[in-house]
Amino acid sequence: MRVHTLTLNPAIDETITLDRLVPGQVHRARGVRQNAGGKGINVASCLADWRTPVSAHGLLGRDNAAPFEALFAAKPITDAMVRVDGATRVNLKLVDADDTTDINLDGLAVTDETLATVLDGLTAMAAPGDMVVLAGSLPPGCPPACYATLVARLRAQGVHVLLDASGDPLARALAAPVLPQVIKPNRDELAAWAGEALPDCTAVLAAARALHARGVEQVVVSMGSQGALFVTGDGAVHAQLALPPLGPLGVASTVGAGDAMVAGLAAAHVAGLGLAETARLATAFAVAKLGMAGPNLPEKASVMALAQDVIIGPRP
Repeated sequence: MRVHTLTLNPAIDETITLDRLVPGQVHRARGVRQNAGGKGINVASCLADWRTPVSAHGLLGRDNAAPFEALFAAKPITDAMVRVDGATRVNLKLVDADDTTDINLDGLAVTDETLATVLDGLTAMAAPGDMVVLAGSLPPGCPPACYATLVARLRAQGVHVLLDASGDPLARALAAPVLPQVIKPNRDELAAWAGEALPDCTAVLAAARALHARGVEQVVVSMGSQGALFVTGDGAVHAQLALPPLGPLGVASTVGAGDAMVAGLAAAHVAGLGLAETARLATAFAVAKLGMAGPNLPEKASVMALAQDVIIGPRP
C-alpha cells in the first residue's frame, strides 16, 4: 500500500525565529531557515521518515524547484510533481516564544490544462487500496470544488481519501454527495464549517459527530494544547501528551504539527490500526515534530516511545 499526497499550492517556508515579536518594531532574528513545504509536502516528508512508501503530486515552479527536488531525493519521496513556468511562492513564519505568525502569499496561477495533467497523473498512479492525502489551500485559477470533484473520482476507483483543507474548498467537499473517508480540521476550521463557535470539547465533539453521521468515517479534530478528538464508528476518544522539551532551535513551535498528525493518520491506516492506537500514533507524530526543524520526524524509536506516553481517554 502506498500513500499519495497532493499539494496544489506548495511553498518554500522561510521560518524566522525571534525573541519576541512586537508589531511596528525593528527585530534582530535569532535564526532563519528555509524548507520545502506546503501541507502535502510536509505530510510526505514525515511519512518518508517513517519509511512509508509515499509519492508527492502537485505543482512546482521551475525557477525554484531545487529545494523540493533535494528533499525528495534525500528522503526518498517519489517525485510526481508537475513543473510549471515561474517560481513557487515563499511563505514567512515568524516564531517567538509565545506564538507563530504566518504570512502566506498566493501561489502560482493554474490553468485548466495544467490542473488536468496533475489530477490525471494522480488518479493514474493511485491504485485501489492506496491512500491519497488532499492537503492545503488551492492556488489562483483552481475551482473551489476541486477537492469535492476529486474525492468522488478517487473513491470510485477504490482509493481511501484523507482531506485536510479549510474554507470554501472544505465546505464544498463536505457538501458533496461523495465524502472523504477521513478529515482532520482544527477547532477553528470545524467551527467555520459548523457556522457557530465551539467553545469547549463538548461542542467540538457534537460537531465532529455530526460530520460522522453525514458519512465521514473518521473525524479528527486537533485542539492544540488540549490534544485531539478522534471520532469513528467505533466511538470517540481524546488523546493528549505533554509537549516535549524545547527543540534544537530553542523554540517549541507548533509549525507543521498538524501536518505531522495527518502523516500519523496515514501511517496508522497503512498499518491497519484501530481507533485507540491510531490516536496514539497520530498524536505522537504531532508532538515529535515540535522539537524538529523543518518537516521532519525524529527516529522511529523516539516516536514510538512518545506514543506509549499518550493518554487515551473517553471523550472529555
